[in-house]
Amino acid sequence: MRTDTGQVFKLEDYRPSDYLIPAIDMAFALAPDATRVVATLTVERRQGVAAGTPLLLDGDELKLVRVEIDGKPLKEAAYAVTPDQLTILAPPAARFSLTIETEVNPSANSALMGLYRSNGVYCTQCEAEGFRRITYFLDRPDILSVYTVRIEAPKAEAPLLLSNGNPVRHGELAGGRHFAEWHDPFPKPSYLFALVAGDLGRLADEFTTMSGRKVELGIYVEHGKEALASYAMDALKRSMTWDEEKFGREYDLDVFNIVAVSDFNMGAMENKGLNIFNDKYVLADQQTATDADFANIEAIIAHEYFHNWTGNRITCRDWFQLCLKEGLTVYRDHEFSADQRSRPVKRIAEVRTLRAHQFPEDQGPLAHPVRPRRYREINNFYTATVYEKGSEVVRMIRTILGAEMFRAGMDLYFERHDGDAATIDDFLKVFEDVSGQDLSQFALWYHQAGTPHVTVSSAYNASTHEFTLEIEQSSPPTPSESRKRLMHIPLAFGLVGPDGEDLAFGEVSGATVEDGVLHLHKRRQTVVFKGLSERPVLSLNRGFSAPITLSLEQKPEDRIFLAGNDGDAFSRWQAFNTLLTDALIAGFRRMLGNRQPEFAASLGELAGRIAANASLEPAFRALALTLPAEADIAREIGKGIDPDAIFAAREALARSIATVNEEGFRQLYAELNSDGPFRPDADGAGRRALRNVLLDYLALLPGGAEFAALHFASATNMTDRAAGLTALAHRHAGTPQAVDALARFENEYSSDALVMDKWFLIQASAPGPAALDTVRGLTAHPAFSIGNPNRVRSLIGTFAGANQTGFHRADGEGYRFFAETVLEVEKRNPQVAARLATAMRSWRSLEPVRQGKAREALVSILKVEKLSADLKDIIERTLA
Repeated sequence: MRTDTGQVFKLEDYRPSDYLIPAIDMAFALAPDATRVVATLTVERRQGVAAGTPLLLDGDELKLVRVEIDGKPLKEAAYAVTPDQLTILAPPAARFSLTIETEVNPSANSALMGLYRSNGVYCTQCEAEGFRRITYFLDRPDILSVYTVRIEAPKAEAPLLLSNGNPVRHGELAGGRHFAEWHDPFPKPSYLFALVAGDLGRLADEFTTMSGRKVELGIYVEHGKEALASYAMDALKRSMTWDEEKFGREYDLDVFNIVAVSDFNMGAMENKGLNIFNDKYVLADQQTATDADFANIEAIIAHEYFHNWTGNRITCRDWFQLCLKEGLTVYRDHEFSADQRSRPVKRIAEVRTLRAHQFPEDQGPLAHPVRPRRYREINNFYTATVYEKGSEVVRMIRTILGAEMFRAGMDLYFERHDGDAATIDDFLKVFEDVSGQDLSQFALWYHQAGTPHVTVSSAYNASTHEFTLEIEQSSPPTPSESRKRLMHIPLAFGLVGPDGEDLAFGEVSGATVEDGVLHLHKRRQTVVFKGLSERPVLSLNRGFSAPITLSLEQKPEDRIFLAGNDGDAFSRWQAFNTLLTDALIAGFRRMLGNRQPEFAASLGELAGRIAANASLEPAFRALALTLPAEADIAREIGKGIDPDAIFAAREALARSIATVNEEGFRQLYAELNSDGPFRPDADGAGRRALRNVLLDYLALLPGGAEFAALHFASATNMTDRAAGLTALAHRHAGTPQAVDALARFENEYSSDALVMDKWFLIQASAPGPAALDTVRGLTAHPAFSIGNPNRVRSLIGTFAGANQTGFHRADGEGYRFFAETVLEVEKRNPQVAARLATAMRSWRSLEPVRQGKAREALVSILKVEKLSADLKDIIERTLA
């Protein structure tokens, strides 16, 4: 575990390395506690670099066995070595062969970076800087090498030997050992290296590319679980077809393999030709996986496959350009899922995720630009800003240029930079070149942190037939950025008439308006639409065309009208969600004043109309009826947050809506019950989603425990079963029905770790101060392991990230427990500990008492000696 060195890496300090490594041959002699790695590097001094310039290679906790140049042992005086660096003091030539033998201990590698063992399977994770835990190397993204890999192991222990690229040879060796050789013809950075060895089952298939080449497909899982990978295989084949059709990208190797492992820090990793996945995002059937699991598997399988071109064939020059591969590929997987399912529903889900995770990041101490300018620990910049906001920036480029010009720019990007380690500037340049537009102001979306805020007021002049908008943009200060520059903000819009159709308008002054998009460039703009014979209702930021916060002066009746009539599904959802949010904030204020919340009857009636509107997709209705989460309400309030008051207001509104619509909700719930075959498609998932939202409302009414218990007992799939258990554990904790359901669920699934994660999650997110004791007790459960990232995230991560009342207990005990647990996790896995700690990023928004106790917990972590670089970086920035 690396402790903090205090080194800060800055974008402006980038310079090319003195040496290149165009090829590397690696030989692994696998052993659980002492694996030998022999790496032979072809090293070239870069042109213009002085002869004798030292070669500095990165390492991390390595044990050097030997080092040779051109086959001859190097004298000790010719190099300097520590576990973290190997320096060849005076390389003898402009080109030479450097052989390095190291020894690593995969079994002791609890950090799950580099080469480690998971349930007897050898596995690697090298992004961002894990390769240096295997051998000394120039471990940076702009060093592209052709890899040839030989793996040796006992055949009984590891009959499967996989690496990147195409298989070359395999054979038997003495002593019950065997070998396999792999060659990847495409130069790649070290973070894309992968190795897997062990005893796994295989689901096999094949794919024929658009040029007629046959590609062997394999998904490797624990024996007996092959059938659970069927949906992942189907998603992979659909992804390959989609990338050919939408982006013209054909797969380029003879094989494509996926391996599912149970111990993994991330969701998955796009290693060239050998993707390694957290088994959570591969294994699924209707009895063990929810509809959300199926959707995640589809999206993440696609995401990692799409990286083959946006990340692998074209990689990033340095880690400051991380969004070049991640944000772009998230955009691509979002588009894929939108085409596979429902585009409007997918868009609403994306925005909810962005607001829940990225907006708080932008508004807190961990804010950073989509392309950061500095970092101390790169693992801490795999953030919602880089991924989700990075995707939104790509989406805005498409909005500004249009679909045809965007595709032309992507085609030029692939043509111009195939085989390159590219930058954000390279990416923007191709769109400028194909369109002729100047994107320099737009580029601020990459370079400037924070969420822009747009305020809008409107007025209609009946005598002149003019509709006027007064628009102002601003960006609040963020760490290290007190002054903000003005952004180019593309706002899709509509002027909606009484019949729900967009009104045609004449001349527009004050802003550029093209194809239904209003472009903001200045701090204040007065936009006048002429030729409108009647007053329109403004529908703004349709499809969430720009990731902003919006203050729109609008009457409640206009929002009610849009919620029922807007032709843009996202804006229709947004109008109702804004009404709900406003009502909840008002309810919160009343709770602080020791008054009971009061809600307009029209709100409940509108909810009933939305629920009953069969012309709307069931999935859309489910999203519309889902109340804003407590964290969403807290974000909108901003300061002085009392989580108990927010929870009470939210429960009161939910009960009010349920009471007003009881009869209609019960009838619709019954109509949605289907005894047909389970299908994890958009239609089936949408019907289940709507039915389970209705369940959540009806569980609040008299007889709710019995109602939820019947739902749980009669469920034929995990989606419904988990919904029933959640309704019982959250609404009726401690009742005989809830206790019985939790016990039955545990008894049935105790041997399935991924399903038990759901059991942990449901209890960890149950509201109320008793949740802390529940979570503390569950850390001693036989199915819980503090060394497994999935178990930790399901219990501890859920408690801190999703349980507003339990975690933010007024006595501060939730914070103290969390700090203690984070430090326990850090002893084994600093990366997971650091990501857990980000749950404290919004501590300054709490009311003063909780704020003080949260700070005490953060300081207690910082006081620990020899804190890892990962965790120390997060805590210091959170406290800054």
